[in-house]
Formats: sequence, structure tokens, C-alpha cells
Amino acid sequence: MQSKIRVAILFGGRSAEHEVSLQSARNVIDAIDQEKYETVLIGIDRRGAWLLNEESIALLDLDDPRLITLKQSNQAVSLVAGDQAGALVDLKGGAPLPAIDVLFPVLHGPYGEDGSVQGLAKLANVACVGSDILGSAIAMDKDISKRLLRAAGIPVARHLCLRRGGLTADLRQQLEQEFGYPIYAKPANMGSSVGVTKVARPALLEAAVETALQYDIKAVLEENIVAREIECAVLGNDDAIASAVGEIGTDDGFYSYEKKYIDDAAAQLIIPAKMKPATLQRVQQTALAAFKALECRGMARVDMFLTADDEIYVNEINTIPGFTAISMYPKLWQATGLSYTDLIDRLIQLAIEEHALRSQLKTTGY
Repeated sequence: MQSKIRVAILFGGRSAEHEVSLQSARNVIDAIDQEKYETVLIGIDRRGAWLLNEESIALLDLDDPRLITLKQSNQAVSLVAGDQAGALVDLKGGAPLPAIDVLFPVLHGPYGEDGSVQGLAKLANVACVGSDILGSAIAMDKDISKRLLRAAGIPVARHLCLRRGGLTADLRQQLEQEFGYPIYAKPANMGSSVGVTKVARPALLEAAVETALQYDIKAVLEENIVAREIECAVLGNDDAIASAVGEIGTDDGFYSYEKKYIDDAAAQLIIPAKMKPATLQRVQQTALAAFKALECRGMARVDMFLTADDEIYVNEINTIPGFTAISMYPKLWQATGLSYTDLIDRLIQLAIEEHALRSQLKTTGY
């Protein structure tokens, strides 16, 4: 009898999206095929400690997304670099634990979606679900990703990037002349609309930039595009495919953190989105082109704008999209005919395939 594949599901983390990750992980754990996979559940607390959660995810305040919390475990563990692939150790006594075959990071934002964990997986010689270091890092950075998408001929909103102290009189004037108001102020490296402000007039700009810079050392100032907000899921490596297309409907056109994860009645998820067949095909092609341009692997949710003139702009690419009960990524695949359990299975198999391919690369210069 073939032994089960050991999959370490990693959740929580040090970012402001900690609670979102806990919600997502709960759904992944419930959906994974327990006949095929042996799950090792590792929660990361806000300090960065990796805690073994044994057989079930240990959470508090499950009914309130604002208060959901990771219970503390007595067993702190670490994934380590060494000659044994996927080595886990108990940090208290240093004793080795059974090695893992695949790392499944259900982490959103910095320290999880930005290449950090992906780099650790590479050092530990273990397959990792989703994009590698490069794709994760560049997709996470809204400034760099927009530059690369633009260079690839993929339309994106105009933007300016600044660091602390960079909101000069000249920059303010440039914003007014080139973008006008409203504009959006965002942390360059963050997701789930955390730290994002829709700035209605110049007097509110400084406070919005300060908010963004609480979450990252760079802030992105982006023009407002009057359009429908649409999303398309991508799945695969070299042979990636695009899902059905969904639309986000909100009262004010701003899909905030609260609307994404807390108030499930505040935003309407329309799947499939209503559009002409030719436009649908262009949206899916754009999603796949963006996925390829940013060196993504495994999975991504591509967020786009669709104007009244059927112009498509890529807003951002999420390499570890939400897996909560109201998240678009799994819903889009369900609408395409792929169940939640089959989706998780495919993501794990893609990670194993990618790891096997990279393991064949030469490590000597002769």
C-alpha cells in the first residue's frame, strides 16, 4: 500500500493578513483529500513562531473574523535546511520529526506570499505549492509588478511610487495634473486591501500615504479607473489554464478588507460575470499573459478592471489567493467544474511536478 503524501499546511503568519490566513487554512484543511494526504498543521503566531497544531487547526473565536486567533501550542517546530529533504525539527529538544513532502503555505501578505517562505522551502529541498521566490516577490510588489506588466504590453493603471518623505509639492502637482482625484494610496507590499485608502481630494492625501506607509516602506499612488472589477483564476505551470470570470459588485466600487472577509453581504460576487463572449476570451487571455509575465507558477488570482469601452486593465495578481468561505479563487474554479477537493489536489500535484523538474537541474559547472 502506497504511503500518504505528507503535506504541511502553513497558516497564520506575521502580516496584517493573519486572520485572513486562519480563515483560508480552515477551508483548505476541511477540503483536502484525507485518503491521499497526511496533513501536518503548522500555525505561525504573530511573533513568527511555528507551532505544531497536531490533528486539527486550533483556533479561537471562529465566529468572528475580526477576533479569530491561533491557539498557542507547546510544540515549536522549524523547517530546516540540510541534507534531508523536508526536514522538520522540534525546537525544544532538537529532535527530528517525520519529514514532509510538500509545503502548502496558506499565508497572505509579507512573510508568506512575498517569497520568504518559498525561499525557505527551496533551502529545505521540499516542494512548495504556488509560485517560486521570483514570482512571489514580484507579484507581491505593486510597483515592480506594474512596471513588468507594462513592459510586457499589458495595460495597468498609471501609478507613482514613493517612500517616507517623498510626498513633495512637485509630486502633489504631478498627481493633480496627470491623475486627478480620486486616487488610491496603497502599501506596495500588502494584500486584502489592508492599508488602502480611496483619496477623494488633495487635503486627504498625506494621511492616506501615512496609512499606507504603516504597512510597507513604499507606497503606491494609483489613478482611479472607472470600471467593473473582475477576477479570473489561473491554475497550472507551463500549461496554465484560466477559470470562469467573476465580478465584484460593491456600492462604492471599493472592495475593502471588511467587504472581502468580514461582511459577506457588503459585496456581491457575480459568477459568471456578464460580458460578451469575445470580451470573456480577452479577459482570460489577459489573465494568462499576466501570470506568465510575472513568472507565476501553480496558482494566482488575477484582478482586473473592465471599462464601459471593454478595455481591460490588470489591477494586481495574488499568488496565494484567499481560500475563505467567500473567496473568489475557489468559487471561480467550482463554477468552472473543479471541486474544492480536486482543486487542492491539483495544486499539490503541480508543486510536486515543479519540484521534480527543478531537482533535475545541474548543480555543478561541468
